[in-house]
Amino acid sequence: MNNDQPLSREHIMDAAEQVLRRFGPDKTSVVDVARALQVSHGTLYRHFGSKAELREAVTERWLTRSIAEPLAEIAGGTDGSFASRLRLWLETLIGSKRTFAGEDPEMFAMYAAVTADASGMIESHVNRLIGQIAGILEGGIRSGEFKAVDSPDTARAIFFATSRFHHPAHFREWTAERTDADFDAVWKLLLGGIEAFPPK
Repeated sequence: MNNDQPLSREHIMDAAEQVLRRFGPDKTSVVDVARALQVSHGTLYRHFGSKAELREAVTERWLTRSIAEPLAEIAGGTDGSFASRLRLWLETLIGSKRTFAGEDPEMFAMYAAVTADASGMIESHVNRLIGQIAGILEGGIRSGEFKAVDSPDTARAIFFATSRFHHPAHFREWTAERTDADFDAVWKLLLGGIEAFPPK
């Protein structure tokens, strides 16, 4: 790090993310991050009270940039039907998790660990995603494509009904031969419950 520049939380999280990818979440310490920034570990504690707080902040930023923001673009889009937008939203969430599990295993491992430890932050992230689903449902209701369901409750049900395909606790199941067929079956069931005029 250039010592002429003030150390910020963003600088620290950038360095922590690089170190986490190099050593993995279990072996990375605050000292490792401080060493990468060429500062004392005490300097880092002025910004983050503990290793757990730093890990949580890095994970929260990663989830926002890698998951929530791309999904928000789909939820707020205007192309296609609301059903196709909802399906694309779910497929993108599922595809992103699969990609990260295989191609960014250190960050995925940290996310999985934080999911168990930082319930407040994860709840906030999940509620943000459920809100995006609710927005798609509300658009579909206004257009007459979906039934007049309770959008927040139905969005929550859809999110948790598909959790096997995107919750990190199930990541070992994602490569199973029937996973895609199982998702398709769940999707058809969910869509049949919200479509105003389901196909005969």
